[in-house]
Amino acid sequence: MRGRVLLFGVAVLGVSALAIARESWPWRQPIVAPPIMVRDAYRVTLDTLQIGETLSELFARHGITSFDFAAFHPDSGLDPRRARAGLVFAFRQLTTDSVPSRISVRRGPGERLHYERLGARWRSRAETIAWSSKPVRVEGPIGDALYLALDANVPDEVLDASERVRMAGNLAEIYDWTVDFTRDIRSGDYFEVLIERRVSEEGEVRLGRIYAADLTITGKHLLAYRFESEDGTTGYFDEQGRSLRRAFLRAPLEFRRISSRFSSARRHPILGRVRRHQGTDYAADRGTPVRATADGVVLRSGRVSTYGNLVELRHAKGITTRYGHLRRAAVRTGVRVIQGQVIGYVGATGLANGPHLHYEFRVNGVAKDHRRVDLGTGDPVPEKDRPAFEQERARLDLLFRTPVRDAAPVGE
Repeated sequence: MRGRVLLFGVAVLGVSALAIARESWPWRQPIVAPPIMVRDAYRVTLDTLQIGETLSELFARHGITSFDFAAFHPDSGLDPRRARAGLVFAFRQLTTDSVPSRISVRRGPGERLHYERLGARWRSRAETIAWSSKPVRVEGPIGDALYLALDANVPDEVLDASERVRMAGNLAEIYDWTVDFTRDIRSGDYFEVLIERRVSEEGEVRLGRIYAADLTITGKHLLAYRFESEDGTTGYFDEQGRSLRRAFLRAPLEFRRISSRFSSARRHPILGRVRRHQGTDYAADRGTPVRATADGVVLRSGRVSTYGNLVELRHAKGITTRYGHLRRAAVRTGVRVIQGQVIGYVGATGLANGPHLHYEFRVNGVAKDHRRVDLGTGDPVPEKDRPAFEQERARLDLLFRTPVRDAAPVGE
């Protein structure tokens, strides 16, 4: 009896030991399942509308047929006839599908259009993109060129390079009648500009309006205040309320280096001898548009001796202007032109050693340096708008003196 009990006890201990041992065996370890790879069921493809390309051609690359396209655009907010090159479309589709189910496009700074395919139809929806704005003051020495000055003194976090280019162009347009940025600026000149910095809810930063500017050119302050009159007309005025617009533009070209200043005599580069040179030469690329510096009538348009292709305009008060060495003229004799109108294109016809524009400013037939001719001042702010202008000028002057971080937002 005692032997059977002992044998039973040994058996129990053996089974227990075996059970404990099994817990440590490899096949008793927790089983780890392989990771489940989740793949995105959709893919998004970006495509840009190219110059000369139609929307139907772009959509065809993504499997949208002409029939689908016909169902796509009616009353959708996107006119195929006015779609401009550069629009970027996002096509979203199932990885198992050959045709996109959704399309989106940024139509402008403040709007994105969404399209969803519902069978053979497309449903459109417009999304508004909100922007906020804040005035920011930037300043610095001008140096050799306006854009280089802005590039060196406007930080990337304020405006990126492309927006600085826009700012240079906009600033030059404001002072188009008072400053020739290709010849008037000198070392020691300075700029101070109050701009609108716009930021979208998606983080984009863009240049908005230029509220005011103060350029110091050869020691003289040239102030410009943006002002919108009661009738909705917007312009820039100096501190006395006089418009910066004048009868004549300061230069017939924009942002070009002048190859020679006004002189009554210089050595001609082709003839090799000193001859009268009664005008200003603007170095520019061949084909650059040439603009009329003032309203007038075309006296002659065609080939004229050493001028090559020439356009001559007659203006008020006995003033005429000449535009020589043109590649070709864009106006004919006898027609009336307005200030800023393209009248020709830079070339190298006549006695010219390279593409440039020869510009002459004559008063009663006598060549003058147009920088030294008094052409009067701009029209003043209308009397009924004078109180509003003075109030706006005071507000902008205060913003000029306020640290940027403390400047209050400017209303839209």
